[in-house]
Amino acid sequence: MAQSKAKKKRMHIKRTVGKDVEKNRQSSSFSTHERTTKTKNEKMEHDFTKHKKQY
Repeated sequence: MAQSKAKKKRMHIKRTVGKDVEKNRQSSSFSTHERTTKTKNEKMEHDFTKHKKQY
């Protein structure tokens, strides 16, 4: 498989500078970002103001 441009850049930096950029990444192997969906009430409020006529 071909390597992405980003990976090529990382490998080039590692070769020339000796700095391993991948070590700066977070150590957790899973996403800690909490994803929440809008409630029915929030969705209705959003649609009400979104489609409200502008004078």
